[in-house]
Formats: sequence, C-alpha cells, structure tokens
Amino acid sequence: MKLNLGCGNDLKEGYINLDIVDYGGNQLHDINTFPYPFEDNTFNEVFASHVLEHLDSFHKTITELYRILKPNGLLIVYVPFFLNTKYFGEPDHKIPFSIRSFDNYEFIGNRQLKFYEKWKLNHRTNYEGKASFEVLEKRFITSHFAPLKWFDPILNLEPVMYERLFAGIFSPEEVYFKLRVVKN
Repeated sequence: MKLNLGCGNDLKEGYINLDIVDYGGNQLHDINTFPYPFEDNTFNEVFASHVLEHLDSFHKTITELYRILKPNGLLIVYVPFFLNTKYFGEPDHKIPFSIRSFDNYEFIGNRQLKFYEKWKLNHRTNYEGKASFEVLEKRFITSHFAPLKWFDPILNLEPVMYERLFAGIFSPEEVYFKLRVVKN
C-alpha cells in the first residue's frame, strides 16, 4: 500500500490520499494529530510533496511516518528550500528544510562518514527517537524552469558544502529526499 500524505488536489491513483480537507476522493485526517488512522507497518511507500513544511512538529511527524511504514519502506519527500521564496514567501510554512534536515534520523551503518557528519553524529537532536532511515538520495532542485535545470548537477556535486557556502547567493527551490526505513 502507498500513502499520499497531505495530498491536496494531487489525488494519486493506487495511493491512499490523506488530507485535512476533502478534495473529493481522499481520506480525511488532521495530519498534525497523532496517531494516524493506520496500523503499524502498513505502507510500502509514503509520498509527501510540499506538506511537511506546513506541520507543527517535524519530530512527531517523522516518528509517525516511521511507525506506519513497513521495514524497508520508502519515504519520498519534496520540500521548499528554506532560503528560497517558495519557503519564506508562504506565511503558512512552519518548518524550514535544508539538505541536512534528515541527518538526525539517518541510519549510518558501516558507511564512511565525512568530517562534518562525524561531528553531527555526536550532536543529534532526534530526542533519542527510534525513527531511522537510510538516505538513498538527497538533492537540490534548482528550478522547474527548464533554462535553470542545468544548475542541478553543479549544486549536487557536494550539496552540504554548496548549502553552507553558496545557497545564500543562488538558492535552489526545493530539496528532494528518498529515504528507506530501517527497522530491526
């Protein structure tokens, strides 16, 4: 089963479409209210496009998505980058997102860490939660305007360093994450 979280008007076939507003064909639930109306380990995939930034608590939401996702399930996330007008130009946005927003929930395994990841590992702010995800992909999306798409490969050569040094000058529009649930 697949969940389209905060679906809005984007009702996807083959998904349970969930939102607080009735868009005709979706299931109703306030996604700031926990638990969600699903059993543990229900979904193979959760798709969340431009919804997480509207919610009250990142930690509670990620913990809940972890609960309802099956082991090895996928969490697909699109969010506006916090330095872009797509984020701060919308007064309803509450949670800023960067390329490192899921670092506190990242499953490290035997992966060799970069210098900044080693420091971050010892300073996690996930409230000792059990939600754990393998980051399969994380990247900036410069723009959906075709003449600017050629910037994507440059920004994503080393996205953490780009964010730290250059994102204030040339801001990407979105951040994309593809995460795999890690459960024992």
